[in-house]
Amino acid sequence: MMKNYNDTVQYMFSLLPMYQRQGRSAFKKTLDNIYALLADLDNPHEKMRCIHVAGTNGKGSTSHFLASILQEQGLRVGLYTSPHYQDFRERIKINGEFIGRQEVVNFIEKIEESIKAIRPSFFEITVALAFDYFAKQKPDIVIVETGLGGRLDSTNVVHPILSIITNIGWDHQNMLGNTLPLIAGEKAGIIKNQVPVLIGEYQQELMSVFSSKAASVNSDLRYAQELIKSDDSSIEFEKSIKLDISDQISYQKKNIKTAVAAAKLLSASDLLKIDYKSIEAGIRNVVKNTYFIGRWMSLSDRRMIFADSAHNQDGLKALFDHIATLDFGKLHVVCGFVNDKKIDDVITFFPPSAKYYFAKANIPRGLDCITLKNRFSEYGRSGKSYISVRKAFAASRATAKSNDLILVCGSIFVVAEVL
Repeated sequence: MMKNYNDTVQYMFSLLPMYQRQGRSAFKKTLDNIYALLADLDNPHEKMRCIHVAGTNGKGSTSHFLASILQEQGLRVGLYTSPHYQDFRERIKINGEFIGRQEVVNFIEKIEESIKAIRPSFFEITVALAFDYFAKQKPDIVIVETGLGGRLDSTNVVHPILSIITNIGWDHQNMLGNTLPLIAGEKAGIIKNQVPVLIGEYQQELMSVFSSKAASVNSDLRYAQELIKSDDSSIEFEKSIKLDISDQISYQKKNIKTAVAAAKLLSASDLLKIDYKSIEAGIRNVVKNTYFIGRWMSLSDRRMIFADSAHNQDGLKALFDHIATLDFGKLHVVCGFVNDKKIDDVITFFPPSAKYYFAKANIPRGLDCITLKNRFSEYGRSGKSYISVRKAFAASRATAKSNDLILVCGSIFVVAEVL
């Protein structure tokens, strides 16, 4: 019997394989466990109306923007995302409110025998908890973000009203494949029979992967650029009605465009009615509506200090491209990575002129800070190593001048320690 919430979460972390902490050993190549677990719970995934979101980058942001839009339309919106930054309950929300602590405790106690019999992973347990909670709470719509991949992701048991794939890039090649078409094939696994699918980013070399999969299951395939006209400063929702996105961080504009295209597709197909005012307010109020954190997040009212969970090639390139447009003195970067990340693939995106503060995230998979410092040094990026993220962050704040910019990045676990 679990005594309280903290004991329950610690039990989940310690006894169940967790990809974010353990890496590839926690990744299952079958959906048998999640189906067995959900069967013991009377198949809650069949009792909720949902939208399923996959992609290499932007799937979490797109999910939050779309959830916020739907909330502004007056809907009660469930949102399942992963991983979390500080509180496990961030993963499971309804209109921005976390699942209750007691709900988590009661659920783990309820399925204790199933855990012993099935031996599910941490992620499988969390997905089952989310679906069980949403089935009971009955929100109008649930937005479900995949973990990694799609075809074999534990969330891929749902039958949504819309599937969304934001984009395809390089990440988790050791599990998803070492070419973009192979990775796209895994993400395309969420495309379901007669369920429309929206692709956020048009990538010519991947068109055949998506069109072939969609045709095989009679799914209507659409690209965001077909549904909306946009440029770097605005999105045309309807003729003469434009949404201003000029003040948004550059890399989020793609995700906003995907969310708006999804809203337009849902509305046009009578799946959900969404008006322009809800879209405009949803984009503006995403943080307040959905507890959206960790993406270009300001950590100070007085200084330029930001945290961003970008960690792969496309994400880091977009992040540093944005930083290059800003006006500041010197760039100070507090960074850390997990030990199975191919950091040689991403180091070149980090500016050589920046001052670096290397740290190990406080998880078993955290990459040793000395190793990290030495690897960066080989590429002409210099700095000091610190035994903790907090010490590295404190050193950056003590060193940086008032007009300098401090960035914390590299891993969601590094970012979590400074929030």
